[in-house]
Amino acid sequence: MVGILGNGAYAPLTYFFVALGVAAFVVEAWAFVDAIIRPAQAFVAVGKLKKVIWLIILGVAFVLGLYTAVYGGIVGILSVAAFVAAAIYLADVRPKVRDFRRRGSNSRTGPYGQW
Repeated sequence: MVGILGNGAYAPLTYFFVALGVAAFVVEAWAFVDAIIRPAQAFVAVGKLKKVIWLIILGVAFVLGLYTAVYGGIVGILSVAAFVAAAIYLADVRPKVRDFRRRGSNSRTGPYGQW
């Protein structure tokens, strides 16, 4: 009985793709969890898509990544699209949303910070 990792001459390649799928899943899970913990108003304040939309995109990416990591199969272009969505969130949206600070009514800020 051949397991998920196969045997023969293609076994090293199969190991590589399984490791790649697990690594992609880790990135997708990180992006999804990070989007969950960020405040919703931060997304709007920095001019990005709403938090709900990012949660839907990253949730679908998370499920596709989980399927790829668990079953070792490649879903095809959907796996690539899921990883790209997570990478875009982590590279473009996360840095701006992370820097968002809740400003109290007493604090005044200028173009270069508080004054």
